Amino acid sequence: MTMDYRRLGRSGLKVSEICLGTMTFGNGADQDEASRMVGTALDAGVNFFDTANSYVGGVSETMLGEALKGRRQDAVVASKVFNPMGGRPNDSGMSRLHIKQQVEDSLRRLQTDYIDVYYIHHVDVQTPLEEMLRAFDDLVRQGKIRYAALSTYPAWQMTEALWTAERRGFAPPACNQIAYSLANRAAEQEMLPACRQFGVGVAVFSPLAGGLLAGPAVRQRPVAGGLRWGASGFSGQQVALAERLEALAGESGQPPAVLALGWLVSRPGVSAALIGPETIAELEANAAAGAIELEPELLERVDALGRE
Repeated sequence: MTMDYRRLGRSGLKVSEICLGTMTFGNGADQDEASRMVGTALDAGVNFFDTANSYVGGVSETMLGEALKGRRQDAVVASKVFNPMGGRPNDSGMSRLHIKQQVEDSLRRLQTDYIDVYYIHHVDVQTPLEEMLRAFDDLVRQGKIRYAALSTYPAWQMTEALWTAERRGFAPPACNQIAYSLANRAAEQEMLPACRQFGVGVAVFSPLAGGLLAGPAVRQRPVAGGLRWGASGFSGQQVALAERLEALAGESGQPPAVLALGWLVSRPGVSAALIGPETIAELEANAAAGAIELEPELLERVDALGRE
């Protein structure tokens, strides 16, 4: 079995269907564990790695950069900018000043000359859209980033960004990072059709719904239902969906996470699913979803679970 790769939207960039999210680096995983995870991911065919300047105050970027030493050319590195990185007035948001400061800090922490995919982490209603897109276009022209991208942008604001970029001759956003899973299908209403229409890649975070769809051992961890989904944990309806998935997993011989991830990356327009494994075993199991081609009938049954 080999990992599948696909273009990030209409760009020429090819990324693995499974992307390793690194939010746990420095927040559960130390440098040795992070390096083992990155090495295991690369050996499994994963070439897409996701971080952000604000993850653990920059520690995630630092650890990812260290883990990629000697293998940077094998990796497509994505990072983000927006969240506070200090207490000064311009230490957050999407001003040209903050972007320029933070990209330099991220490059230093990642020990690289360029970031492949650079996301606007969140919508910034205080900064003119043209200002942030122009700053990103400058970074593309300078070679400090390869592709501009958006994160958590609603369909209408993504469309506005695309139109602004086209009108001004800026590098267009190549990707939008969104939440999407069997347990959260809101993106199917407007976001996914808009991304397909305009050729924007889709990188999906929380594809296992905060551990809900990762199997009972993960679903029943206190952190899965508590910290990720609020103090009340998963709802009865969410647990019922997970149990139906687990029953189908028992019939099919595939782990619940592989079914959920395999279904997700089969959806039209999806470029990659971001996983956040806490162990090497979870990483290996989840990465397998990018190399296993599920039968159409099984995919239809998984799809039906999320509509019941």
